Amino acid sequence: MDTGWRPKPGDKVFRPPRVRRYRLRRVLGVAALFSAGYGNVGSSIYYALGIVAVVAMGATPIALGVAGILFIFTALTYAEGTAMFPEAGGSASFARHGFNDLVGFIAGWALMLSYIVTISISAFTIPSYLGFFWEPLKESPVLGTAASMVIILVLAVLNIIGVKETSILNVGAAIIDIATQVSLVVIGFILLFNPSLLFHRIFDNWPSTENLVLGIALAAIAYTGIETMSQMAEETRQPEKKVPQALVLMIVAVLVIFAGISLVSLSAMSPQELASEWSRDPVAGIAASLPLALAAIILKPLVAILAGTILLIATNAGLIGISRLTYSLASHKLQPSALSRVHPRFKTPYVAITLFSIVGVIILIPGFFAVDAFRNLGALYAFGSLLAFILAHASIISLRVTKPELPRLFKLGWNIKVRGRELPLTAVLGSVALTVIWFIVLVTQPYSRWAGLVWMLAGLTIYYFYRRKAQLPLAHLPRQEETSK
Repeated sequence: MDTGWRPKPGDKVFRPPRVRRYRLRRVLGVAALFSAGYGNVGSSIYYALGIVAVVAMGATPIALGVAGILFIFTALTYAEGTAMFPEAGGSASFARHGFNDLVGFIAGWALMLSYIVTISISAFTIPSYLGFFWEPLKESPVLGTAASMVIILVLAVLNIIGVKETSILNVGAAIIDIATQVSLVVIGFILLFNPSLLFHRIFDNWPSTENLVLGIALAAIAYTGIETMSQMAEETRQPEKKVPQALVLMIVAVLVIFAGISLVSLSAMSPQELASEWSRDPVAGIAASLPLALAAIILKPLVAILAGTILLIATNAGLIGISRLTYSLASHKLQPSALSRVHPRFKTPYVAITLFSIVGVIILIPGFFAVDAFRNLGALYAFGSLLAFILAHASIISLRVTKPELPRLFKLGWNIKVRGRELPLTAVLGSVALTVIWFIVLVTQPYSRWAGLVWMLAGLTIYYFYRRKAQLPLAHLPRQEETSK
């Protein structure tokens, strides 16, 4: 209806300000993706090897090998999912498209727990390794914990300035670390490897079936860098090609190095020594066991540098991953929108980076006075990541059934046909095996059980009230055009 009113000369007309949406820059390539992912996976060998040996004893290489197969299955699932949906979010993104918003949030919230622990435990371990050069860093809980907090805050500032700058740090450190790890494996095989001794140490110290299964469960926490690559897809050039390439590259590097170090470790130490004296420092135990004094003298400082730099990468990768995950969840209205705010100059999610770096620092406070702080951090490590991996496999299977028409630039092979639908065998086997492992962790590890369940319950409560306030359904399905874009 025309009222006849028209603005007159001199009238002030109110126009609402235009809202600008800043997007993340696509600047990353295969090298940056690989180094960020390897920062998480490669760092875990410095404590996962000892943790597995505590329960798996002589079967430690077997437990790591079985977990490595599951790692391959999971990496391939992430390759197909990220090629379909080259956006930040990882398993949370897959679950949102494959199921609905509620399942997507559950996957994302579980991942958030994993990232927070990754940030804190990686930074917390750095000073103890660097204590080789300055002993107070290892001997003083106060000094070591304070140094860990400073590391997190410095990396937070670098991440706010820009992901390209931090990726340069990742690539350089990853090259040095991989070269040192390979050198350690080669020297260890030349000087220490004894097939007969290794055979007896494995089978003379074979664990019970229960401990072997638990060892595999703990070994699964060693392969948690997959998510970091997927989280960075939205900042990657040609992510549908480069993310799968980086994932395949990491599969090869990780399995070769992990297999080598685990075999050399049991040649250098008995399972009892690995599970006790060197449980928190297994790689240093290998260097200390070298028969040639010159090699030991050279490799000891190299191992200290190696551990410090790779754990620095892991801390940085965890911070990158959780900030991008928060950006994705908030962008899809799974969390308050303020968390998705991107800096107008640096184009990075500075709110999420600031918030969760502070949370990572707070988690380290018990390190000033609690002797079991490191163990408690490790107990939480598996809960979130395994749950996220299970939902990632389930989402890819669901998408094969409900949306077979979606373009898949990277498609898993080894398919089985069920009612005319091609289901990836690796995703099926991975989801079943990881579900069993997750329940074993849930039953046998009381700290991670209760802390993890409380974390998930708190997240679901926040999600419920946020969605109610925003007048959104709890289990909203993504629109067809959103899924297929």
